[in-house]
Amino acid sequence: MSDDPGREFLFSYGTLLLPEVQLDTFGRRVPSDEDVLPGYRLEWTDIDDERVAQLSGMDAHPILRRTGDPRDRVFGRVLELTADELDAADEYEVSLYRRTRAVLASGREAWVYVGV
Repeated sequence: MSDDPGREFLFSYGTLLLPEVQLDTFGRRVPSDEDVLPGYRLEWTDIDDERVAQLSGMDAHPILRRTGDPRDRVFGRVLELTADELDAADEYEVSLYRRTRAVLASGREAWVYVGV
């Protein structure tokens, strides 16, 4: 993945990794690399947004909760996005999530959606 200053990195652990969600949200399949987010754990939350549930095929989605415990880790992928695609990801994510910066196990800093 490039370190182009015009690129944004987004750590994804859920439905934004699905091909149909990427095609609908970004208009393309997005390059990605495996990575790990330490200090968080995955939980599940119900999704009331019918469009998002229909697109993903799931009415419950994974959601991150910060624990601060380095033994807790979430496995996922880092998506390389444009600024416009990051805005599109914000539109896709429901109000149960907020976007924040995090440092991944690789040392890379990326955006990540966590539970509010």
